[in-house]
Amino acid sequence: MALNLHNRSFLTLLDFSAREITDLIELAAQLKIAKNTHTEQPMLSGRNIALVFEKDSTRTRCAFEVAAHDQGAHVTYLGPKGSHMGVTETVKDTARVLGRMFDAIEYRGFGQSIVEDLAAHAGIPVWNGLTDEFHPTQVLADFLTMREHSGKALEQTAFCFLGDGHNNVAESLMVGAAKLGMDCRIAAPAQRQPDPKKREQIETLAAASGARITVTDDLDEAVADADFLYTDVWVSMGEPESTWEERIELLRPYQISRETLARTGNPKTCVMHCLPAFHNRDTVYGEKLFQTYGLDGMEVTDEVFESAASIVFDQAENRLHTIKAIMVATLGY
Repeated sequence: MALNLHNRSFLTLLDFSAREITDLIELAAQLKIAKNTHTEQPMLSGRNIALVFEKDSTRTRCAFEVAAHDQGAHVTYLGPKGSHMGVTETVKDTARVLGRMFDAIEYRGFGQSIVEDLAAHAGIPVWNGLTDEFHPTQVLADFLTMREHSGKALEQTAFCFLGDGHNNVAESLMVGAAKLGMDCRIAAPAQRQPDPKKREQIETLAAASGARITVTDDLDEAVADADFLYTDVWVSMGEPESTWEERIELLRPYQISRETLARTGNPKTCVMHCLPAFHNRDTVYGEKLFQTYGLDGMEVTDEVFESAASIVFDQAENRLHTIKAIMVATLGY
């Protein structure tokens, strides 16, 4: 594995070749083994990393903090109210300040243009922990998880994303699949299918790699013989609550239930979710959805979420290992 990403930013999978993506996944697998066997060698000792979060997180924040600690680096967390960026100070000015004090910056927030501006002006690697358009660290974790559970090479793997096909996770999965030659299906109503401009770019990538990219509102076509069914919340962070009623009406047929799993015709199909998930009434939002819409679980039923088919927590753990791989590959000595 000849992986040379030193001093590069990680903003979207569009910026990386298929070889670079697969090498990152392989590095993550190696780092996972090293952590689990207590043989990990710190490669970020003395490094300082700024974690800029305009949107709160459980997995992304914990993965970056634990990965940095495991590798000997120090982190400074700047939460939604932890800096002046975008309020009394421009993104460009913030980037130039942080670039003088830190060795790398992670950003999780809103428009892709923000993380692009940080990368353009900081002079140090910048990592995208999530923007409205892309969620590339999530996709690396997803593909590592698929590799672990399918026993197949990624280019032989078929997965279907169900629900809001216009969100950042669905479109990032399409980019990754197109790069790596995978069989990717998006099952969504016409109103929530991926952005046409992105689809055109993705189809060009797929033609070069041999990937199979299918976007359809036909659930049976989309899930047939899939190795993995994948879903996400139907309303993303930052969208108004007024969106719920329309979105639920549109996406209810794409819920992952026991019946949906059966329609794959594949008894080994696994279920994935990037979390958090609305799968029962045990949260404030879960109870509110039940009281308002009568839904005891939204994008995935609790029966499926808690079943043996669910690999969502393996997927969540792998955020740590793939994020660590990005950090080591771009910042390590």
